[in-house]
Amino acid sequence: MMLREDLRDFVVGALALALMALVWLAGFLYAPVDANQGEVYRIIFLHVPSAFAAFASAFALLWFSVVGLRKRREQSLLWSRAICEVGLILTVLTLATGSIWGKPTWGTWWTWDARLTTTFMLALLFAGWLMLYSSMAPGPGRVRACAVLGILIAADVPVIYQSVNWWRTLHQPQSILRDGGSTMDPAILRTLLVGIVIQLVAGGVLAWIRGRNLALREEVERASFEQMRA
Repeated sequence: MMLREDLRDFVVGALALALMALVWLAGFLYAPVDANQGEVYRIIFLHVPSAFAAFASAFALLWFSVVGLRKRREQSLLWSRAICEVGLILTVLTLATGSIWGKPTWGTWWTWDARLTTTFMLALLFAGWLMLYSSMAPGPGRVRACAVLGILIAADVPVIYQSVNWWRTLHQPQSILRDGGSTMDPAILRTLLVGIVIQLVAGGVLAWIRGRNLALREEVERASFEQMRA
């Protein structure tokens, strides 16, 4: 029998996924063809929202890292771990969709472009956080080490965002948040902004569900250990 909390999470998650599917469908049926890139540009309706959600994950990790440093709470690591796992998935999805777009546009799946390289570093940092968490014993030392790394992960996001301004890159310049307003067609911009909001919500839902599952597993393991000692 499904508990009320589980049913709620299932409904919210299913709704978020359904809304994401509708946005992707709108990207094909509502948004017009790009005058310069043609049909291939439509992957941005998955690529850009995934990138924004990955960046949001890094900033959420920053919040829990600061809490971990100030209060030394092991509980903050559970939510940090959930956020890191979701952030890693979103960052890999960003890199994968970017490569799919880059092949017909640049003629190559990958190049060590500044934005691609710094985004790849974000994926490595997320993965490194998870490895650090798994390799250390529970305690204040693990909380402190993971919190410091979490802060460094968030510091990579502004570098990614400004990379197209600081260095020469193949990646196109900023199209949404730029001086003078967006250069996008209004229909494309509306669809993309809705997709970003929905992807942010979906990422938050995934992190919330994963965090609750990790907390529940920890409670079960603690209860089992105490029962064995008794």
